[in-house]
Amino acid sequence: MRNKILIPFFLLIVTLCFSQEKITWADLAHVKFTEKYFPDYDDSFLFPEFLPAVKALQSKKITIKGYFLSPDGDLTVLSKGPMASCYFCGAGGPETAMELQFKDKPSFKTDDVIEVTGTFWLNDTDVNHFNYILRHCTAKKAAN
Repeated sequence: MRNKILIPFFLLIVTLCFSQEKITWADLAHVKFTEKYFPDYDDSFLFPEFLPAVKALQSKKITIKGYFLSPDGDLTVLSKGPMASCYFCGAGGPETAMELQFKDKPSFKTDDVIEVTGTFWLNDTDVNHFNYILRHCTAKKAAN
């Protein structure tokens, strides 16, 4: 009898430890931006203030779906919208795009809809990187 209770309990704990959280772009919208001047660049950038709902995702393994973009070849980005209406084109804010750091570089095309899993990281200090970074990523094409 005791084993019948312990085995399901153990399986539940193991499942919770290794699962990832599926999130949407709406989950990432909980951020406020203010302009901040950076003397090194002689320019102002939008500086994020992550609200508690976004802060809670820090260092968690997440999965999110979006459009694959590779604007300069080395940089890979996941965007809420396709290239024609992405953050770079003025159709959204910094919260609508995420830098992807892959384990192995993928071979997707621009605007492929993909589902990416990785470790979520918040960046509010380095203007050379996105505010949202997904580290150690794996990805697959997503169903539209």
